[in-house]
Amino acid sequence: GSLPKWVVNKSSQFLAPKAMKKMYKACLKYPEWKQKHDPHFKPWLFPEQSRLPALALSELSLQHADSLENIDESSLAESKEDRGEGSDEDSLT
Repeated sequence: GSLPKWVVNKSSQFLAPKAMKKMYKACLKYPEWKQKHDPHFKPWLFPEQSRLPALALSELSLQHADSLENIDESSLAESKEDRGEGSDEDSLT
């Protein structure tokens, strides 16, 4: 279900700053960690280092945003699993 707004607001006052402090501390330690763990491996700078399988350009297709707006899904039936149990739509029927 959903949480009341006051719970979300109150928890974000405490959890978000705590999470940011942990992330900040981890970022400070990153250069030392990276020196011990494959310091020259930077596939975002050197694509030839990537260990992921390459895709052939012929397998890719180009889609334009205007073609995505005209998708007709009216013939598709929505199941209870698609909506999620206890959704607002269940209470309407």
